[in-house]
Amino acid sequence: MPLLHISMRAGKPDVYRQAILDSLYRAMREALNVPEGDEFMTISELAPANFRCGNAYGVNRSEDAVLIQITVFASRTPAQKKALYRRIAELLGDNPGIRPEDVFVNVLDAPAENWSVGHGIAQFA
Repeated sequence: MPLLHISMRAGKPDVYRQAILDSLYRAMREALNVPEGDEFMTISELAPANFRCGNAYGVNRSEDAVLIQITVFASRTPAQKKALYRRIAELLGDNPGIRPEDVFVNVLDAPAENWSVGHGIAQFA
C-alpha cells in the first residue's frame, strides 16, 4: 500500500509525467511485490522559484531532478528498499530519460494502523 508524492519543476509534457508514474509503479511491483492496481501517486509541479535541489552528498543534480517520497507499511526490509532505489533509477533512466543523479528517493515507514484506504476503516490494524 505505497503512497507516493513526486515533486518536480513545472513544464514537462503529460507523456513525461505519465512515464514517471508508470516507471514508479513498475519498480514497486518488482521490488516490493505491490499488488496489481495498488496505485496511489501524485505529482506536484512547482515553479522554479519554489523548487530547489542542491548538489550535496557528491551528487551533481540538474534542473530535471525529481523528489520522490514513498510511504509504505513498516514491513519492508533494507534489501527491498535498496532494490527499489536501484530499480527506480533504472526505469526512470529508460523512460522518460531522467539521469540517475536526478532521482532523489525517500522512503517513510508507517505502522499498518496508520492507514485507512476508504470507508473510514483501519483495514490493516
